[in-house]
Amino acid sequence: MTQRVELATVMDRLAVDGVVTEYAVAVDDGDWAAYRTLFTRDGRADYRSAGGIEGDAGRVAGWLAESLGLFSMRQHLIVNRRIRFGVLEQDTGDTARVQADYVNPMRFAGGDGGTTAPDFVCGGRYSFGLLRTAEGWRLREVVVQEKWRRLPDPRPAPVTG
Repeated sequence: MTQRVELATVMDRLAVDGVVTEYAVAVDDGDWAAYRTLFTRDGRADYRSAGGIEGDAGRVAGWLAESLGLFSMRQHLIVNRRIRFGVLEQDTGDTARVQADYVNPMRFAGGDGGTTAPDFVCGGRYSFGLLRTAEGWRLREVVVQEKWRRLPDPRPAPVTG
């Protein structure tokens, strides 16, 4: 591999990693306009394993805005990113696949205000499919595979006196 190819690969890895980070920030901040711009025109997302929907980025952004409105605090931690590059057959566009694990603590809106501990934590794995476009790397596909979740303990705390 030449130095030029190696440098291009490093730059692509950084750019793809940046899209994944921008995805997490857009979801956590509720910036649905930014979320939509991360996708190609035909980009889709699938949240069915987490009790959600599958559809085009605009439809999914609307569903996320509504369902995540229940939480005053969200923080995606997307880690262990594995990036693989490919070339579309008979196309000039490059592709990338990313698998990454996530942990997502969230705090219900309207909580007691006395604690910052998350009320809901889930984790699993993302599968991202990306395409290099004239505007840069964009998401063609996001698939969430939720593997676990922890809900608040429904039992009241014991009263001590």
